Amino acid sequence: MELQAILAYQEEDKKLYALERELAGCPERKDYIKRKKFLEAAADKLDAFDAKAAQLKNEARELTKRYLRTEDTLKDFAHLDELVEGGADIAFYKKSALSLSDELKKIKSELAALTAAVNSTHEEYQKLKKQVIAMQKQYKESFEKYNAVKASKEGERREIEGKLAELKKGIPEDVMEKYRTKRKEKVFPVVGKLKDNRCPFCSMQPPLAAMSKLTGGGVIECDNCHRILYE
Repeated sequence: MELQAILAYQEEDKKLYALERELAGCPERKDYIKRKKFLEAAADKLDAFDAKAAQLKNEARELTKRYLRTEDTLKDFAHLDELVEGGADIAFYKKSALSLSDELKKIKSELAALTAAVNSTHEEYQKLKKQVIAMQKQYKESFEKYNAVKASKEGERREIEGKLAELKKGIPEDVMEKYRTKRKEKVFPVVGKLKDNRCPFCSMQPPLAAMSKLTGGGVIECDNCHRILYE
């Protein structure tokens, strides 16, 4: 009696499953999901841009410090003639000048690279920003279209769910809970009749010990696909 009740429930549930598959595969939902995923990914990309901007800002700050230190050192050369006349070691200042020249070249090179990185990041950010603004509008439209499709099926869904509510009254709660659990795991159909002593869904043959439990209207669970089987 219990088996017949769950089979009757599953037969009606097939209609609900088919309706769910129809909605899941409709173009309106696919379009909605596509735009939703883009916006979710865009949020991560915008966070990455914030991190990149902070990195570039730190690099610019460090480059500025290096330039200012170099500028302070250059002040020592303001009165070089007087220092040389006073007996200062010209070789020392020549070596210092070469070192400063190399440092200035490095700063210039790094500044050019930093400027290019800033410009590139800015361009990418502006491009993404425009895409996000356009996609937000498209997302809203696709969301409304998908909701309209769901609304058109709501009457059918409620009718099926009403019948299922009546049918489940004849099914023990523990059996119903097991059925619902498997249904949530995308296992459907949940219950099936053995065919040639094999699972009709995955063709796995149950062990002899499990087969012995089928006598008298018992049921077992397939070790492979975990569906409920009867003989």
